[in-house]
Amino acid sequence: MDGGRSCEDATLVSVIIPTRDRADMVVRAVASALAQTHAVLEVIVVDDGSTDDTPAALAAIDDPRLRVLRHAPGRGVSAARNRGLATARGEYLALLDSDDEWLPEKTTRQLACMRQRNLAISQTQEVWMRGGRRVNPGKAQGKPDGFFFEQALGRCLVSPSTVMFTREFWEELGGFDESLPACEDYDLWLRTLIRHPVGLLDELLAVRHGGRPDQLSAIYVGQDLFRIRSMAGLLGRSDLTPWHRDCIKKELRRKALCYARGCLKRDKPEEAVRVLAVAEKAAGGKLF
Repeated sequence: MDGGRSCEDATLVSVIIPTRDRADMVVRAVASALAQTHAVLEVIVVDDGSTDDTPAALAAIDDPRLRVLRHAPGRGVSAARNRGLATARGEYLALLDSDDEWLPEKTTRQLACMRQRNLAISQTQEVWMRGGRRVNPGKAQGKPDGFFFEQALGRCLVSPSTVMFTREFWEELGGFDESLPACEDYDLWLRTLIRHPVGLLDELLAVRHGGRPDQLSAIYVGQDLFRIRSMAGLLGRSDLTPWHRDCIKKELRRKALCYARGCLKRDKPEEAVRVLAVAEKAAGGKLF
């Protein structure tokens, strides 16, 4: 893969960055996108109703490749990403969370990898930072390459800030599910893996910053509820193979039971019964 190819490559890449009340961080994210060695790109920031200095901070960036869209407050990250992707003009589309950043060669390297392997979607490896210090992800967070639908049911194995995909892929898959306040990426990657492999460029080309209270993983503690909703929705699809359906039912049963036990420990028996009933109905028969 020729890292210098970007100087002659006229392929437009659209970078979508949703944000809300992260003035300093979104400026860092935008700067990392604009500093890519593949310079033919547009950066679309969708501001989900920020009340801090985000609008002013973005307005101070003098680069014609940057577009800022103001969004109705509180509609969430799925709606923000969907709006940005709907207005994007690029042949390739890439996601970047406003608290993360890219290394300069990411776009160049990822474009070359996708062309070489004829991929519709891919991700890269990333450096993990927590509280300003680098941490090593565990084996459970390892990223597979290819078709890994069954593994992806257990946990989200695709990192939004490292993802790039073709316009044709996005038009086929459709948008993020805006009814999910969290785990919207888990849902999209499962829908992806039914039809497409997710390629892995095994290079550290992004930086993931975590450990803050404003992240969705901290705001929504019981995230298995949203994964249960996602799997229940998947079982209504007509294009699942018997293998896909069996995998979903197995994980749906496991997650629903785990969630219900947690409800009982928190003295919420009605919620436990409700979630078990939702899972069983989606499975179309006895699940427990």
